Amino acid sequence: MYFVILIQFLSLLSLWPPATFAAIVKRGATCTVTPLSATPKPRRSIGTVHPAARDVDLDATSPGSPEPVAPQWPAPGRYPRPAPSQGSHPPAERMAPPTETPVDRADHDSDELVDHHTLWHREPAATIDDTPQILSAFKQCGKDGTIIFAEGVFNIRQVMNTTDLSNCDIEIHGTFLWSADNIASYWLRSTYSVTYAGRSTAWLFGGRNVSMRGFGRALFDGNGQAWIDQNKGGSNQNGRPISLTVWRGTNIYIDGITWRQAQFWHTFIAHSQNVTMTNLDMNTTSHSQWSAVNTDGTDTWNSRDIVISNWTVTSGDDCISVKGNSTNVHVSNIVCYESGGMCVGSMGSNAGQPDYVDNVVFENVTLYHSSNAAWIKTYPGQGHVRNVTFRNIRCNDVNQPIYVMSCIYSGQNCDGSRLGISDVRWENITGTSRYNIAAGMHCSGQVPCTGFSFSGIDIKPKNGGTAKVMCSNIKNQASMGLKCDGACPGNWPQQLSGNR
Repeated sequence: MYFVILIQFLSLLSLWPPATFAAIVKRGATCTVTPLSATPKPRRSIGTVHPAARDVDLDATSPGSPEPVAPQWPAPGRYPRPAPSQGSHPPAERMAPPTETPVDRADHDSDELVDHHTLWHREPAATIDDTPQILSAFKQCGKDGTIIFAEGVFNIRQVMNTTDLSNCDIEIHGTFLWSADNIASYWLRSTYSVTYAGRSTAWLFGGRNVSMRGFGRALFDGNGQAWIDQNKGGSNQNGRPISLTVWRGTNIYIDGITWRQAQFWHTFIAHSQNVTMTNLDMNTTSHSQWSAVNTDGTDTWNSRDIVISNWTVTSGDDCISVKGNSTNVHVSNIVCYESGGMCVGSMGSNAGQPDYVDNVVFENVTLYHSSNAAWIKTYPGQGHVRNVTFRNIRCNDVNQPIYVMSCIYSGQNCDGSRLGISDVRWENITGTSRYNIAAGMHCSGQVPCTGFSFSGIDIKPKNGGTAKVMCSNIKNQASMGLKCDGACPGNWPQQLSGNR
């Protein structure tokens, strides 16, 4: 009799699919990663629960049924991309269903065949950390492989260093959500240094021949409001991390990712070559009394051959900034809200180390309610800015569209700077300024600006009147194509508070 029961029990088990709890599935050189929050774990057998309290119909899972009934999961779906004006992220509860229904196969003391259908539960999101499995996937498939991050929310509670990738394609279909309940206890003390100005990052990303695609579905949520509030309007807080840093990368391609509420700068490109970043949507907006300070779209530094195209950025600082020792940078088709616009600098802060910027193009850019549009900011240091073009820039209520300053922020030693600025073209800069100033430009008296060229400049104050141009120390001022209305002192502000 016992033998017959055992045979029946084994036959029933054969009808049930095997349990699958792995968050990483590797097939060949491809790793598919599922968020731990979407990977259910068995909690208890309903065989130990009174039938009246069960939430599964036992009749549907009786031995006469072909297979057990799967739990009811939310319908799978793609995350919608939030509108640029929103600072929220898609709901975390939307998760993909498991591919198979797990079964508790623990032995039972009773002679009676008992249904062991398992109830599901998920750990609270605050206790989940997907960082180890994310890093494991990069380790397993980061060389000559493909990594696919499935839909769902990946909770990231630790820093990540994935700079040894090679010939790797990455697909992100879900959300990367950085924690904010451990800002003081972990993040401020653990982020990776990126050398520049004492800044740091949450994710160092690099290697050779690497692509990261989000298909318009990937979302990076840095919980930025928590960072904004704890920083209380401060500037460059030590340990406050850049969301993603391309570090020592060669042939890097990043496309189709949305950022919401970044911790600090959205991205940074450093010590890298041949980096292309396209179709990105970034928005960090404060909804409290504190402003979103230093939330740049991206900054380049010590890098060359950079292509940035088709971005929408809402930020509390520079939209796109090209910093020292950047060469061959092409920026096009950008829309910026509440930002600092297209900027070269700042650079030259270390008086003993020259900074150089060569061959930069910004074109086809639209700016709304921004501080500046097409501008260059340097400290009184050493080096040069050479061969820069600002082309087809449309301004809508921009504080001071064109701005050049040789002593940014301090207003001191402005004429002593040895960082020369030459061969800069402003072409088709149009739209409205907030006040009656279209341009303020103060170059170094020791190394005057040369080769400035203006054409198609049509900027009008939004409240009517004529916009003025203020200039100092431009060597070819008489032939540059723009009439100066007066001198621009060294303490001329980057942002104006009214008409001049």
